[in-house]
Amino acid sequence: MAENLKKAYKTIMDDHFPESMTITFGDQTLRYRKRAWKIEENGMTIEKGLRYGENPGQEAAIYELVEGNLTLGNCRFIDAKNSIVSGIDESMMLQFGKHPGKINFTDIDNALNILKYLMNKPAAVIVKHNNPSGVAYGSTIAEAYSRAFSADRIAAFGGCAALNRAIDKETAELMSELYLEVVAAPDYTGEALDILRKKKNLRIVKIERIDNLEKYKDMCFVDLKSLMDGGIIVQQSPINTVKSKEDLKPAQAEYKGKTYRIGRLPGDKEYEDLLFGWFVEQGVTSNSVLYVKDGVTVGIGTGEQDRVGVAEIAIYKAYTKYADLLCWNKFHISYKELELAVQKGERNKSDIADIDEQTKNANGGLIGSAMVSDAFFPFRDGVDVGIRQGVTSIVQPGGSERDFESIEACNEAIPKVAMVYTGQRAFKH
Repeated sequence: MAENLKKAYKTIMDDHFPESMTITFGDQTLRYRKRAWKIEENGMTIEKGLRYGENPGQEAAIYELVEGNLTLGNCRFIDAKNSIVSGIDESMMLQFGKHPGKINFTDIDNALNILKYLMNKPAAVIVKHNNPSGVAYGSTIAEAYSRAFSADRIAAFGGCAALNRAIDKETAELMSELYLEVVAAPDYTGEALDILRKKKNLRIVKIERIDNLEKYKDMCFVDLKSLMDGGIIVQQSPINTVKSKEDLKPAQAEYKGKTYRIGRLPGDKEYEDLLFGWFVEQGVTSNSVLYVKDGVTVGIGTGEQDRVGVAEIAIYKAYTKYADLLCWNKFHISYKELELAVQKGERNKSDIADIDEQTKNANGGLIGSAMVSDAFFPFRDGVDVGIRQGVTSIVQPGGSERDFESIEACNEAIPKVAMVYTGQRAFKH
């Protein structure tokens, strides 16, 4: 069975999807063209589309919008001149590596979905299974990548890294230390390409439009969700209305005739982290809560059913990743490898005790962080778990019947915790 699975991973599926697709919205028509690439396989040039879908054995195809300009109500959707991910052709695939599959493109897509809000500084997004594992700003693109990688060194393995500046030699050298599936950037220096091409299975993608990615912040696309019965739900993609700190409103609520107001507003540095976190939140599967500090993600909780639970999971992840990074920096092995070495008597128990103590004292790096929630906190318990770890600021949509509880929790904290509202939620399913 294991051998059959290995073979399946290497098999490039034929697909029986049509070469073109047409979708009609009333009297408006959108036309799509299936994307395929000419690749070398066993010494022969063949033309193939996606390797396979989400799993081996699933046929899949990717289509590029090539004609049509959809307008519904007062919303004009992305037109045929603005393809990015679906427009990746042979000239942009500087190295195919393994033949690309569906997940590679959806990971690139969500990485760019986050990166479009982070274009003012060098930034890096590492995505794994369509969720960010680490996102960071940096003074240079190498620093941004290093910080994004360090945010979750474990999950970054086999991920997709998208960067908003050209990849230079220093960045490429950092990338070469890890197994990545995909690297996407607006350009690469010659030295960087030479380094990255030594990773034969790495897909190296040059997307020049990343330089203009910011304009996509306010552009909508048609979001299609297919149902198990063959039906389809169609929606307009979300628009994030938060652009600057002026769009974040001080937390305030009315309850039983009493007005509750937040006792402290964020400082400039806190506003920067709150905005950064809210931008990252646009690409995180709901329900989600995440923590950020100094322009880098500390803990990302995704896809849970209850908000307090996902807030606690993000804390657990922050502690886990913090301890692992300490261990890697000190011993150049993972925390799990250190545990095993201690069990075998190959290392002293004091080694792991020291790592644990440092992690505990730093609260997993959460002290002074910003807490970000994609929807309101229905009770104060979610806010409380963040406050206990040392968060100093919180951003959430607001709108709960019990918003006053969260305001009280922030005002009761010593020192007081700042909280602002976005006025919109950021669900992503």
